[in-house]
Amino acid sequence: MAARARLPLLFPKTLPPLQRQRPAHTEAAAAAAAAKEPAYPPVVPSLTAKSKAARQRQADERVQRIRESPVEEKISLFTRIQRKKFVVYPQTFARNADKWYQHFTKTAYIPGLPERFGPGRRTTTPVAGEESSPAGGAPAPAPAVDGAAFADIRSLKRKAFLYREQEQNVGPFVRNMVAGLTHSVGRFNPLLRLSSLDIAPRVNFYWRRGQRIIPKGHRRGRLEPTRFQIDDEPQCQIRITQQLQQFAPLEASYAADVPEVSFAPDLMPLFRRQYDNHIFTGAKLPDPACYGHTQFHLVPDRYHRDRMARRQQSDQVEVFLRANGLASLFAWTGAQAMYQGFWPHEDVRRPFVSQAVITDGQFFSFFCYQLNTVALSVETDASNPRKNLLWGTESLRLYESVQDGEVVGLDDGVVKLLVQFLMNQP
Repeated sequence: MAARARLPLLFPKTLPPLQRQRPAHTEAAAAAAAAKEPAYPPVVPSLTAKSKAARQRQADERVQRIRESPVEEKISLFTRIQRKKFVVYPQTFARNADKWYQHFTKTAYIPGLPERFGPGRRTTTPVAGEESSPAGGAPAPAPAVDGAAFADIRSLKRKAFLYREQEQNVGPFVRNMVAGLTHSVGRFNPLLRLSSLDIAPRVNFYWRRGQRIIPKGHRRGRLEPTRFQIDDEPQCQIRITQQLQQFAPLEASYAADVPEVSFAPDLMPLFRRQYDNHIFTGAKLPDPACYGHTQFHLVPDRYHRDRMARRQQSDQVEVFLRANGLASLFAWTGAQAMYQGFWPHEDVRRPFVSQAVITDGQFFSFFCYQLNTVALSVETDASNPRKNLLWGTESLRLYESVQDGEVVGLDDGVVKLLVQFLMNQP
């Protein structure tokens, strides 16, 4: 019987790694399965659940609904939620109100006027460490004041109105002066021929800035935005059909300094009230004169420079005027931007510019405002480098006194600057 032989294995001791090879038809099937639409919709949070995800979905859908709405409906949807809000008064005697208002509106103050009104026109009392207006992309200078125009304007001055009380006499004087100035300068500025002059209009603006934790009630512990409302009533204002040229490019505001106030607004003091949110430029939405030119404000009868000096409050004389110019112009330009369809989640694509003159009949203050952003809420301001800009002068004395019915020491430079404001055009 033959012996059984042991045969060696024919496999090598080291085998190459096994590689999985997929047939071509299998790869095509996988690609087709990936491109196929899912059979079921994605899982999203419930709109009626009481959770953070549900509240976030509600907010996202509300933002999308406002984006897709026309301008009139967009303003209505943005102001629909009625909560208590801080009412910002343009004319306030609160100490250092201008710093608070700069924080609320994200506005940087630049002493003096923009370059287009002349480099030599600065504040009457230079401020230590003041900055010049932003350079870069220098805008065209304002049209020069024609000699005939200035002669007409100077002849409009009424001596009898300047020596009486503000509410009964300076107010009518300002309104008559603006009407006469607009008519006279209209021959040299064609834009004013199509303008609208509003007497004692109402200007309103509503916005959100910052947030707070609700201290009590059924919504206690939640975060809610801090809401603000400005209700302003200037003596008169000029609206035009074309937008004024920007004073500085948008990029010039990136490095501007805005004061930071860490205290609650009610420490200013400001008070929270409950009423409808309003956004209004002084005219209805279909009005073609939808852009602002110049506002004119009259200080109240309680504002007396000599009385404030006796109370050792001389440092608050210009603060009152700056706060008035800032709040009034921010509300006016912000409402103009909302009329054009912009809101916090769709920021402005171009600056909005307006001017203001504040007077008590003897002293005049001039302000220029450029709205660079309306994205002031917590959600939209996180990575927003834009800042709004305010230029302003110190108080300029129009005349020294009135003796025997004659004005003594009339400053033609103030009248020329007033005319130059009205000569401003795109």
